[in-house]
Amino acid sequence: MSDQPLNGKVAVVTGASRGLGRAMSLSLAEAGASIACVGRDEGRLLETKALINDAGAEAEIFVCDVRHESQVGDLEKRVSERFGPVHILINNAGTAIRKNLIDFSLDEWNVVLDTNLTGVFLCSRAFVPHMKTHKWGRVINMTSIMANVGSAGRSAYCASKHGVLAITKTMALEHAADGINVVAISPGFYKTDLTTPLSSDPVKNSELLSNVPLNRWGDPKQIGDIAKFLCTDAASFITGTDILSDGGWVAQ
Repeated sequence: MSDQPLNGKVAVVTGASRGLGRAMSLSLAEAGASIACVGRDEGRLLETKALINDAGAEAEIFVCDVRHESQVGDLEKRVSERFGPVHILINNAGTAIRKNLIDFSLDEWNVVLDTNLTGVFLCSRAFVPHMKTHKWGRVINMTSIMANVGSAGRSAYCASKHGVLAITKTMALEHAADGINVVAISPGFYKTDLTTPLSSDPVKNSELLSNVPLNRWGDPKQIGDIAKFLCTDAASFITGTDILSDGGWVAQ
């Protein structure tokens, strides 16, 4: 791999066990970064690590539930011991529960908010100080098209992703003087193992794509390439904003 603009950088990617998290881990690794693959599923994390190692890059897995302060604190220590200071953080861990707001239990609500929003806070608080020490850093917060609209049956998810977008803008202002850029990526419908039930059902697939102006699913590698670009010097003037990659869905 001759073109490695992230050589020498250490990246923490939460939710790295599958889908977009795995794609971003691979893209950053191909650009030369060492990857701390974070998630709850050890088996799937090992699969991601193997793919990175096969590409000739360095990776290690860290089992962690980002909802819990103690686990994130321990994660920071373990990553530091293994790799040293962190340069890049991708807050990708997320979950969703679909039901109307009045049907949520408090525990269900908290699962979504704690994973999608509090996890971003805890991981950012843990790793941004690393970036301040060397006056360079990139934080990428994965939001969603649901950070830009409302959607019936997704109250907790929408609330959490709107919150992540607000955190992104606030962090960008707080850390601009530290050389740390903070950007959100809002994916639309991407073909992953989690969306297979939709993409493999002809009726559901046709109905969904009828609302996507480009009339196709996104490829996870494209999100990986966006994340890689945002970590390079070419994106050094991009901060405090949201990169929509949704095939035109929100533009309607």
